[in-house]
Amino acid sequence: MEYISILIAPVLTEKSNVLREEGRYTFRVDARADKHQIMEAVRRMFQVNPVSCNIINVASKPKRQRNRAGRTATWKKAIVKLAAGEKIAVFEGA
Repeated sequence: MEYISILIAPVLTEKSNVLREEGRYTFRVDARADKHQIMEAVRRMFQVNPVSCNIINVASKPKRQRNRAGRTATWKKAIVKLAAGEKIAVFEGA
């Protein structure tokens, strides 16, 4: 799997902003990726040194739109911790 296709998008929520202050960055990742592949993708794309990676499978939620009932898609989220003093400039707005 190509490392560029592993990281789909950053997750920008209130909780992820608090984690970012601690040096933890949250990404939506490919469902087939494992921890080592995610850490390597972050290392190559942002030139930083990830220390650890936690993976969460986000379950689908029931949704209703007009008269149709359905569910959102399930997806995989990764929280990557960087080495002390390192930042990802894209998240910081620089």
